[in-house]
Amino acid sequence: MTEFRADVLVVGGGLGGVAAALAAASNGAQVVLTEETAWLGGQLTTQLVPPDEHPWIEAFGSTATYRRLREGIRDYYRRAYPLRSASRSLAHLNPGAGRVGPLCHEPQVALAVIEAMLAPWQAAGKITVLRRHVPVTAQVDGDQVTALGFRDPEGGDVTVTARFVLDATEAGDVLPITGTEFVTGAEAQADTGEPHAAATARPDNMQAVSVCFALSHHAGQDHTIDKPDDYAVWRAVAPEWWHGPQFGWVAPHPHTLEPRRHVFTPNPDDDPTRILADQSKDPGSDELWTFRRILARNHFQPGAFDSDLVIVNWPMIDYLGGPVIGGTDEQNAAHIAAARAQSRSFLYWLQAEAPRPDGGAGWPGLRLRPDVTGTADGLAMRPYIRESRRILGQYRVVEQDLAVAVRPEGAVSYHDSVGIGSYRIDLHPSTGGDNYIDVPAWPFQIPMRALVPQRVRNLIAAGKNISTTHITNGCYRVHPVEWTVGEAAGHLASFCVTRNTEPHQVTATPGLLNEVQDSMAAQGMELAWPNVTYY
Repeated sequence: MTEFRADVLVVGGGLGGVAAALAAASNGAQVVLTEETAWLGGQLTTQLVPPDEHPWIEAFGSTATYRRLREGIRDYYRRAYPLRSASRSLAHLNPGAGRVGPLCHEPQVALAVIEAMLAPWQAAGKITVLRRHVPVTAQVDGDQVTALGFRDPEGGDVTVTARFVLDATEAGDVLPITGTEFVTGAEAQADTGEPHAAATARPDNMQAVSVCFALSHHAGQDHTIDKPDDYAVWRAVAPEWWHGPQFGWVAPHPHTLEPRRHVFTPNPDDDPTRILADQSKDPGSDELWTFRRILARNHFQPGAFDSDLVIVNWPMIDYLGGPVIGGTDEQNAAHIAAARAQSRSFLYWLQAEAPRPDGGAGWPGLRLRPDVTGTADGLAMRPYIRESRRILGQYRVVEQDLAVAVRPEGAVSYHDSVGIGSYRIDLHPSTGGDNYIDVPAWPFQIPMRALVPQRVRNLIAAGKNISTTHITNGCYRVHPVEWTVGEAAGHLASFCVTRNTEPHQVTATPGLLNEVQDSMAAQGMELAWPNVTYY
């Protein structure tokens, strides 16, 4: 058995985990960072999800390190790619010219930048990264987690002993093995008081996951995959509120639930420098090809690329069959396998049967891109998990804290803010049969108490597993918020190491809390919003 010791153990190498490791190490802590897959980056890399960001992201509304990540990605393209001069000179280069946000890019570029951000700390011996390590056991002494056990790539046992454990996994996987109290799914309205909460609690009612994939299009070529054996099963899926089969161009509009017809036009001859990537002004997702495009060929010198690259993360691949967390290992694995099967069948539908504007069917020139995804089958390494297990924290963020309809004067201002974020409350259709739930929300703060469990004294939530609800998770789950949560968790943990204290003492002691907040602000963490509105 292999053993490691650290001040701070960060479990999960997604955006929250990377930010946590960087923050903890830069404030003096010895860090071990573990990740289940070969890639760090989570949503940006293993899940193939370009950033969902608010309209002010280029000017304010994120941490300094998140801005370093974003600028590092842009600089990578400027250094390594044959950009046209007009594109190279763009201060806010959007390599994919995707409409979902102002920085749509390839997953492996994000991976390279993340690795570069970690490299100096690894060289200094301050951060140890253990890839392909899965958390399986925990050693717990009362209200303290003393060590976690992992399974390494060869099936061996690895133990990491640490003073503080940060759960930055995609699904809150550390919570059940440490006995930390948590919830899943939808809470009851009687519990939370939220206008959009369910009448009764449904722990198995969670937002759909999606297994994304990358495509390019090559006219005149045939890249059609073999027809999946279960294709007819997926082709027949038609929720009663969907306005037709799920494999189709019509789906519910997230805001109105009325029928919404999508448009699909591979490789439009557009000008990527003129794309408006601002969801407050142009939601943009009617046109599927450009919405999550991650490489726009017209940004680059003629002939460099014969196709755009796009990510398929569309309503047609939202998996409604059941939750991928909360069940037995076998049940969870079965749902993940089914979600992958749904995505593969949708790809076949696109290639062979999807109605075209010219009256024909299918685009056989659509090519799956395993070279982009880093997987043999061309699908994402991991499903896009929108909703994690959530700690029972010292404070629970509820809809009444930030929904415009409930608080017309603005979101709650928390005395213990450790960061800010902004996004609509955006819930995808759920495994319990719910349609979209979409609620305008004010730009919000992140309270430290939402990162700290009620009971366990040295575990800190560092991702989508903070103490939100099924409803408010819908706006706290996006990329810059996850990064900020992780950075705050790493900063808090390193402060506790230095001061020989605990998170519970920090949240309960105004002097300690103010000291942490001052340090965060000095290092580029924004704790309050200027005067901005919702969208």
